[in-house]
Amino acid sequence: MLHKLFNRQDQRIAATLYAAAVSRARTPVFYRQFRVADSMDGRFDMVTLEVVVLLNRFKGETDKRVRRLSQGIFDMMFTDMDRTLRELGVGDQGVPHRVKKMAQAFYGRLGAYDNALAAGDDVALTEALKRNLYRGAEIAPDILAGFAAYVRGLAAFYAAAPLDGFHAGQLPPAPLPEE
Repeated sequence: MLHKLFNRQDQRIAATLYAAAVSRARTPVFYRQFRVADSMDGRFDMVTLEVVVLLNRFKGETDKRVRRLSQGIFDMMFTDMDRTLRELGVGDQGVPHRVKKMAQAFYGRLGAYDNALAAGDDVALTEALKRNLYRGAEIAPDILAGFAAYVRGLAAFYAAAPLDGFHAGQLPPAPLPEE
């Protein structure tokens, strides 16, 4: 019984952190100033990016609670994607196929962004953003550079934040780009 109580608490914390990441991803500056497509795909890519940077904070941590939190955020994301697809009218038989494709896209982006951040490679990060967030569309170099700077800054901000806040369900209030 005690295990179930902690599990529910972990789920609530993961849901709170995921909701905060989604809220950040919906910030209008990304769609106006940084030209992210204000579409279902663009919003998926922004949520993915925000979640990837959040999960990047937990990478390398060995604490079981951190691993559960990381998995919980991932689970919340794909539960939300499943629910959203159903609300959009995708049939029961089509949802699993689409969620599987979304998960594959997520893992591809996770690898690209994590590798670029770990290497401190601005070119790799910019290319990953262009390929994934902008889906190969022509984007002005200053917009790409600005967005890459935002991603690096967010990752650094989270890396410096104590884990206690995350465990309490508090996403550190990282600065957003100004319009």
